[in-house]
Amino acid sequence: MVLKNKKTGIFKKRISVFLIFFLFLNFTVSNTAFGISIKQEEELAKSFLESVFNHLVVIKDPLVVNYINKVGNKLVAALPPQPFKYHFYVIKQDVYNAFAGPGANIFINSGLVEAMETEEELAGILGHEIAHAFCRHISLRIKNSKKTNLATLAGLAAGILLGLGGSADAASAVIMSSMAAGKSYALAYSRENEMQADQIGLEIVASAGYDGTGLVKALKKIRNKNWFGQEQIPTYLTTHPATEDRIISIGSWLENNKHKIKKKEIDSFMFKIVQTKISAKYTDKNIALNKFYTAIRHDPDNIMANYGLALVLARTGKNKESIKYMKKVLEKMAFNPYILKDTGKIYFSDGQYKKALECFKGASVMLSYEPECNLYLGRTFEALGQFDKAIKLYQKNISKSPKNISAYYFLGHASGQKGNMRDAHFYLGLYYKKRHDYENALFHLEKALKYSKNDPEIKKELKNLKITK
Repeated sequence: MVLKNKKTGIFKKRISVFLIFFLFLNFTVSNTAFGISIKQEEELAKSFLESVFNHLVVIKDPLVVNYINKVGNKLVAALPPQPFKYHFYVIKQDVYNAFAGPGANIFINSGLVEAMETEEELAGILGHEIAHAFCRHISLRIKNSKKTNLATLAGLAAGILLGLGGSADAASAVIMSSMAAGKSYALAYSRENEMQADQIGLEIVASAGYDGTGLVKALKKIRNKNWFGQEQIPTYLTTHPATEDRIISIGSWLENNKHKIKKKEIDSFMFKIVQTKISAKYTDKNIALNKFYTAIRHDPDNIMANYGLALVLARTGKNKESIKYMKKVLEKMAFNPYILKDTGKIYFSDGQYKKALECFKGASVMLSYEPECNLYLGRTFEALGQFDKAIKLYQKNISKSPKNISAYYFLGHASGQKGNMRDAHFYLGLYYKKRHDYENALFHLEKALKYSKNDPEIKKELKNLKITK
């Protein structure tokens, strides 16, 4: 392991040399469209993210988002100061894929997470992608391409990284929209890129307390999956070539660097919860039901199977049956805030608001401030007629998480329930404005002004709305 000792300095110096080298390349190349500077890559990253979010479903579940970023940032902590802030996302797609986009935006597909067994494997893949971002491989590939328009480059990068194999529909849509079909393989990583990312990635995961075997195990899973035609080759193998050679090389590295690896005890419990939630909520419902029913038949006390089945049943509207299985989970995990929150959501959907309130109160204490939990707590207070408490929580939600626009809707609704029609229409107006539904926004803001004539706050929003329109 290379952490808080002399080897830390050596490791960070070694990585710093790489970083300085790549930054030197980018800043010394003439300022043309194919000399990608940090600023240009930031612009490219924005367009790239827009392409990804427009064509694919990115999972926004707080449990999944927080966990994947926690593991990712644990690995990033091994690096010297970076030009970009790292962000980690899970794409709702069964295809085996993971990729580092421009600007240190790193994605992994839900299907690949499902196929893993431990956090070690997840860390191995993320470490490899972090190394790609650290070395700015995608930027260098773009620099060497003949494309000159950043928007086109973003589309091309998204098309490549979304995958030309398993996610062909989304990838083709992005590529064709960027008119880059003829250059589709221009950004695929080279053999040298892959080997370098493996070497640096292994250093990163070792410094974070993982033993490095996770990357080998994950690569073997990708390689060994049964594929029956060229069009079914795993996307990961398309964009990350030479998998067989890499497995051998990684094995040699692990053998030769045993002295660097001082594995910490890694608790994969949260990984199992996240993986179960992904299976239950973001895959085919029938497949998920069969999977968890089968697991429970083999082992009725399997906590993760009971948790997964409860989530799938709730997803299909069978709340009472879902609660039966969730109670078994609570017997073992009564103090897990995410389990409490999920239980509260099921009770809420079933109209059992007092029981939902108990769950959300318990979860909110342990989660400190988590927007979704507090939003549901507010909705539960509102359902029980405790409007002042609900309004206070919605206002806190807006203050802490202004991008969570649902809070504006519920604040408007609760204000109306209480009889405050000025606030009811005002916050509904803001809600629709943030959704770019300007017709409804105008309707509600003008209504709000009728209840509070000459109100400067409402007038300001109306003026801004007209400018926006």
